[in-house]
Amino acid sequence: MKLSDYAFLLASLCAAAGAHAAPAPAPAAAPTASTPPIKPPPATAAPAATEHAALPPPSSAAQKLYTAARADILQVRVLLKNGRTQSSVGSGFLIGTGDLVVSNYHVVSQFALDPDTYVGEWVDTSGQRGNVELLAVDVLHDLAVLRVNRHGTGFFKMPEALAPLTQGQYLYSMGNPLDLGFAISEGSYNGVVTRSFYDQLMFTGPINSGMSGGPSVTANGDVAGINVSKRLDGELVSFLVPARYAQQLLAKVAQQGKPPKDFKPLVTAQLLAHQEVMLARLLDMPLSLKAMGPYRVPVRESDQMRCWGRSNVKSDKPYMLDNTSCAMESAIFISGALQTGQVSMRHEFLRSSELGSLRFSELASASFKNESFGSYKSVNLTGPQCTEQFVKNKTLLLRAVLCVRAYRKFTGLYDFALLAASTDEPMMSLQSRIDARGVSYANGMRVTRTFLEALSRAPSTTSSRKP
Repeated sequence: MKLSDYAFLLASLCAAAGAHAAPAPAPAAAPTASTPPIKPPPATAAPAATEHAALPPPSSAAQKLYTAARADILQVRVLLKNGRTQSSVGSGFLIGTGDLVVSNYHVVSQFALDPDTYVGEWVDTSGQRGNVELLAVDVLHDLAVLRVNRHGTGFFKMPEALAPLTQGQYLYSMGNPLDLGFAISEGSYNGVVTRSFYDQLMFTGPINSGMSGGPSVTANGDVAGINVSKRLDGELVSFLVPARYAQQLLAKVAQQGKPPKDFKPLVTAQLLAHQEVMLARLLDMPLSLKAMGPYRVPVRESDQMRCWGRSNVKSDKPYMLDNTSCAMESAIFISGALQTGQVSMRHEFLRSSELGSLRFSELASASFKNESFGSYKSVNLTGPQCTEQFVKNKTLLLRAVLCVRAYRKFTGLYDFALLAASTDEPMMSLQSRIDARGVSYANGMRVTRTFLEALSRAPSTTSSRKP
């Protein structure tokens, strides 16, 4: 679609609706592998590289496992082609006696998306090294399969029937933490995390930056998962990609011919598939409505999306502000500067009995104008193309702005943002916003239209008296 066509978006959106800020971040895990650390999408999670706590000394069981497995653990490095300077590091492990290595997508994302600038290298525990060939990626589960010019000893296997796990069971995580050297840490399995859009395993043990992509195994050496991330707002709360997803990716590699020369179309296809599932799950039933003063606002609370509220009622300001925010607790990592595949909503209800209508109007207008829709200088997305109109749905006259940004490297993906403000009360203002990141054009229009239709004013409870 041409950028000039965006001027017609809001009109069509509002017509379909029955007419003529940045969203709060959600607490979620973020990738931990790269050094320097990757900027995380949520406020309460970040790469483990920001914490330099020493790993506890391994038990005798851990020592035996590490001794048996050490030959098949690799460090995976991303280097600049020009000068071979190290850009980031992670881990990986050889499968069986072959030459295939499992790691995280975010470990290899730089040379997956920009092979003209970056190249991969492996280093083993004895100091040997060699080049890396990228065979397959799964951005939705943060996995990659590589080929290297050496073979495994057979310690790490990925059988058809994976070993079952029980809560509290000991697990042992291996990798190269903080680029300090190969290590093993121990902890316990504590179930499947359902708040992530895709299943992750909770590992109560330390995973430091540089260990991402490394294996986490049972006491018998069975692969349970792949190290991926940790929470910084908790103690020893780490996460693993379930081994079954690596098993599925390895099966695809076995069936494919030559690996893609350009991984961007493959990443695009995976992101398009994700947004179809994400929007279907979000809109499979009507959005819930919550009261904010005389207004009703749409929200969605689910395993993947959480809502929070706050208010300044006890402050000394001459106005009151209530805020409700809902956001998905996970996003899809694409690169250190781009996370996507996420929906968030926010509502602010502003009112005052002290300011007077003119000063209140200035306050509400300033809040509306202060909303940000993204930079015009982004290398990942086009500048926001916005259109603003006064529109009416079934019960409300609204001032609305719709902004759309296209992905430069992933054709067919967009970021949508819709901001709407009530105009029916001189001393009250409802301002609502929805952001849909990494969606198709059709789904962006669908979700913003649904949101706009759901904003409403509650029916009056007053009744007339008969004489």
